[in-house]
Amino acid sequence: MAIQAHLVELERKHKVLETELHDALAHPSTDDACIADLKRRKLMVRDQIAKLKQTAPSLH
Repeated sequence: MAIQAHLVELERKHKVLETELHDALAHPSTDDACIADLKRRKLMVRDQIAKLKQTAPSLH
């Protein structure tokens, strides 16, 4: 199912961004703009996941 595959890919991207953000926060040399960008991208992916789940409730 294409929607399920898209959801899996979005969840994978979210996990990758979460790891990148965690790593960036662990290094004090990471600038605030980079951290803000990672947070923004992670939030956008999370919103896409929620919207996809809302349109196809059987995917929860």
